[in-house]
Amino acid sequence: MPAVLALDQGTTGSTALVIARDGRVLGRAYSEFTQHFPQPGWVEHDAAEIWEVTRRVAGEAIEGAAGEARLEAVGITNQRETVVVWDRETLEPVHRAIVWQDRRTTEICRGLKEEGKEPEIRERTGLVLDPYFSGTKLTWLFRNRPELRKRAEAGDLAAGTIDSWLVARLTGGALHATDHTNASRTLLYDLESR
Repeated sequence: MPAVLALDQGTTGSTALVIARDGRVLGRAYSEFTQHFPQPGWVEHDAAEIWEVTRRVAGEAIEGAAGEARLEAVGITNQRETVVVWDRETLEPVHRAIVWQDRRTTEICRGLKEEGKEPEIRERTGLVLDPYFSGTKLTWLFRNRPELRKRAEAGDLAAGTIDSWLVARLTGGALHATDHTNASRTLLYDLESR
């Protein structure tokens, strides 16, 4: 029977559902992963662990469907503002994912506001300047890890929200993609030129 594998990669765990065309859940699995708090206000996830947990729950959900399902598509929902940076060739993360709850970029946001950048950013992205969003997390990472900035400038690294990380892993690196709903949560998405 035709079915969809739905992956819900949340803040504390990953869920996989195999859903038939008529809406019946044929298989389901869930597993949590480790939360890392290296400093007050910082929240990180190990992207490699997220990938392993997601693979495991997907396999368990497919097994739970007991051969009833013929997968026709995969859908991903995720913690949209969390950002992952990975090596394009090996697909290995080069830093822990910086989670949407993380507040380490408060000073970066404050500086951009003081420079008068917020109106332009809001006009282009539809978002206010806040550490919640992905763009300033990347700014922080490349300022604090100059070796990663050099690799990014050389084209050796990819960055994205959790969905794009999972798509890259699911396709063996063939795709680096996201959708409008995820991209619009990054502070990097120009609403006019989308």
